[in-house]
Parts: sequence; structure tokens; C-alpha cells
Amino acid sequence: MNHILVLAAVAFVANAFAAIAGGGVGLIQLPLLLFLGLPYPQALATHKVASVALGVGAGSRYWRSGLLEARFTLLVLGAGLPGVLLGALVILTVPPHLTRIALGLLTAGLGVYSWLRRDLGQVIAPRHRDVRGLLIGSLGIFVIGFLNGSITSGTGLFCTLWLVRWFGLDYKSAVAYTLALVGLVWNALGAATLGSLGQIRWTWLPGLLAGALAGSYAGAHIAVGSSNRWIKRAFEVLTIGVGVRLLI
Repeated sequence: MNHILVLAAVAFVANAFAAIAGGGVGLIQLPLLLFLGLPYPQALATHKVASVALGVGAGSRYWRSGLLEARFTLLVLGAGLPGVLLGALVILTVPPHLTRIALGLLTAGLGVYSWLRRDLGQVIAPRHRDVRGLLIGSLGIFVIGFLNGSITSGTGLFCTLWLVRWFGLDYKSAVAYTLALVGLVWNALGAATLGSLGQIRWTWLPGLLAGALAGSYAGAHIAVGSSNRWIKRAFEVLTIGVGVRLLI
């Protein structure tokens, strides 16, 4: 019971922060599973299943907020899901340490970039909505989907910043797309793929799922009522934290 309570508490904190910043739940949750003794493939598969609760909790709150448009919903799903599937199939054959340093530097760089661009994502300024722009945008989402299926830590943050930087969304709208679609649909596909190839520690899931559902809904509720400036700061803190954690 103590073990389950610890898992629930950690999942609550991790998912609350992720629901506000638009990703990064793996910063706390995945290292905890590794620290408690799970081998990487099993920890990754268990974390993926638990991460679906992030999409359920936060996604239900963001769907009610009216921030999501059908066009971008289909774009994020159509471009990202093939990448998630490919990444989940590849990761079990690649030593994870080969990618962590590069991913850590890139993730921390996202936070620094956002910090230096003071007005980034504060208002909606639509751009790159022509055919060429949509194709490049879709390619970027596909690559992020691949990383989501393979590395998992912090890739939701990539999607958030890509929607802000390339398509001109504000942070609040970008976080809504990331949590409702990446958190739920992408993670569900990744969990199903990894679950069929690896081993999931089912006895740990009740605590993780309970904490994730409560924490993600609470975080999303806070974010919906917050300013873009505040969400931007949360994004920057979490991206730099994810990057440093991966490097360490």
C-alpha cells in the first residue's frame, strides 16, 4: 500500500505540471520507475500506459474549454500517429543512452529559446497555413511523434513549441492540443505497441493511474484559467528541467 501511495503522489505532481506546461510528465515519472528497479523497456511500457491518464484527465478539461479546432486536431493525429508507431517499434532495438544526450540538449534548448523570445506564444498569430506550410508542419509533427513513441521524456513539450513557433498558436491553445491529442491518442498507441512487445508492470498501474487522472485534471483546470505568460514560464522551467535531467 505504501508503494502504491508513493506512485500515486509522484504521478499527481508529474501530471499536474505536465498539464500546465504541455508535456514533460516523463521528467519525474519515468526516472522513478527506473529508480524502483524496472528495466528500461518495462519502465517505458508501464509509463506509457500510465501517461494515457494524462490525456484523459487534462484532455477532458481542455475539450470543454473550446480551444480545439477540427483542422488541427486531424493534422496532429494524422501526421503524428505513424511516427509514434514507428518510434515504439524502433526503441526496443536501440540502446537508449545513445539518444539521451542529444535529446537533453535539444529539450533544454527549447526552454532557453522560449525564454529569450519574450513575446512568443502570447497571442494567436496564424501562419504557414498554405500547402507548403502544412506539409512542413506535418513533417515536424511526424518527427515529434517518432520521438514520442521511442524516447517519451519531454516530447509533448516539443509538440507544444512546434505548434506555437510554426503555426502561430498561443501557448494556451498549443498546450490544449498537446494534452488532448498527444497525451491521450499518441500515448495510447505507444502504450498498445510497447505493451504488445514488452512487459508492463500491471500491479503498479493503479497508483500511477489514480495520481495521473487527478493531477492532470487539476493542472489543466489551473492552466485554462491562467495567462499565456504564466503558461510560457511553466513551459520554460519544465523544458530546461527535462533537458538537464536527461543529461544527468
